[in-house]
Amino acid sequence: MVNYKNYKVWQRSHSLVLKVYKTTEQYPKSEQFGLVSQINRASVSIPTNIAEGCGRETQKELIRFLYISSGSAHELDYLILVSKELGLIGSKNAEDLLIEIDEIKKMLAALIKTIKKTL
Repeated sequence: MVNYKNYKVWQRSHSLVLKVYKTTEQYPKSEQFGLVSQINRASVSIPTNIAEGCGRETQKELIRFLYISSGSAHELDYLILVSKELGLIGSKNAEDLLIEIDEIKKMLAALIKTIKKTL
């Protein structure tokens, strides 16, 4: 078992969650149970799955949870894009979030690749 807090990708994704929650607070109330809920869940899923994977017994299980985390990052990427296109989020804020999400996706891919080499 590894301490998930030591992974930079977990630290970055945790920071992203805080930014996402602050952003979705600005969405209209009509989206509270729609996009807001889905965006928040997708963002939280990224560091949560990293943490859960670190609590598993094998590296293969950790990799599986890192893939789930990556899938959530891809989902969040789309949800921010659609929010921008619907005018629910400003272009600058959306672009900043999308850049951060892209970096996290790359970090997850690199971590998966590194762990796979040790198997």
